[in-house]
Amino acid sequence: MNSPRDDVLIIGGGAIGLATALALLEAGRSVRVIDAGPAGGGASHGNCGTITPSHAPPLAAPGVVAQALRWMFTPDAPLYLKPRVDPALWHWLLRFAMRCNTRDWRESTQARAALLNDARTRLAEWVGRYGLQCEFEEEGLDYVFRDPRKFQQYVDESVVLKEFGIATQVFGGRDYEREEPAMLPGVAGAIRFPGDARLRPDRYVAELARAVRAHGGVIDEHCRVERLEQASEGVRVTTEQGPREGRDAVIALGAWTPAFARRLGIRAPIQPGKGYSITYSRPTRVPRHPMVLKDRSVCVTVWESGFRLGSTMEFSGHDDSLNPTRLAALERGAREFLREPVGPDVRERWCGWRPMTWDDLPLLGRAPGQRGVWIAAGHGMLGISMSTATGQLMADMITGRTPAFDPTPYRPERFA
Repeated sequence: MNSPRDDVLIIGGGAIGLATALALLEAGRSVRVIDAGPAGGGASHGNCGTITPSHAPPLAAPGVVAQALRWMFTPDAPLYLKPRVDPALWHWLLRFAMRCNTRDWRESTQARAALLNDARTRLAEWVGRYGLQCEFEEEGLDYVFRDPRKFQQYVDESVVLKEFGIATQVFGGRDYEREEPAMLPGVAGAIRFPGDARLRPDRYVAELARAVRAHGGVIDEHCRVERLEQASEGVRVTTEQGPREGRDAVIALGAWTPAFARRLGIRAPIQPGKGYSITYSRPTRVPRHPMVLKDRSVCVTVWESGFRLGSTMEFSGHDDSLNPTRLAALERGAREFLREPVGPDVRERWCGWRPMTWDDLPLLGRAPGQRGVWIAAGHGMLGISMSTATGQLMADMITGRTPAFDPTPYRPERFA
């Protein structure tokens, strides 16, 4: 374990890096995970923990550009663009806008559904196999609407989602209010996705780390990787704790991937999309299912151990300050829908960066022009949801096994 040489070096200890490590260990490879902070301390920590095949449709959809233009300079809107000179961001936004059409929407939906559906099944298997204690519940997720027009728009979309293996159940407003007594009156309707699930994400990544160690993997925390380069028999990394060598390396740094990959001449057009959450102690009356308050783009998740409001998308670079306007928007949105919108005590106010690609698909595969270097990054808002499928897919490609589904849509060279 203290040898300077390892089989696979995984740079990044979030949900994606840890899931990849666990799948590689099961495939018989030895693994060392290296993270600049604590394992699972980045975007894996404070998201809403929903497991969502329902989120197969990408953000880049017909009509999104017009909506985004109305929102993007409004500080408390679901989407906010912090005014600044950033050519990479504006190029990213242009490419994103070019994909807001029906053909590209369907292409991305199909590829995202393949990952999400595989991950949903695999996650339940992993929870049982590894005994992951993470408050996992297979209870579905609800989209709730007060705007009748928006409700009808998503009812129409739910018909299309059946093509991608995503089941839905539609409720009228009054029926849903009887079903869900935590709601205030005025619901136009709701759509339930019975195949969705939820877990506590910080506990999930902690349990993945435990399982990695239990199966012989090594995790070096608080150990920044300064450089990655080719070596005579694989790869070499320089870290704050000394050099290490391996046969392969996986870059799984989320929103930090582009800067690291750039040193190797690898193009990874990922923008950090900042999300927020507030975690409370449980209110007395809580929703029976996780839900997204679609009119305000606020996600609500309940666990035995707490209650969380989350979401929003802010393009402000790697600014790690907590914007009180954005946090207040979460609570204001919840107050429009819920009888008890917040818990008695605030336990954490949080922000983190989602690694956003313009085609809403992650980069999964061998890094272009590199021997023994792989990339697993760019999962947007779905890193937890896609983690188990990503881990298995990466392990299959690295070990030369046939993957469970076609990896072509996620190949990193599409951006080369």
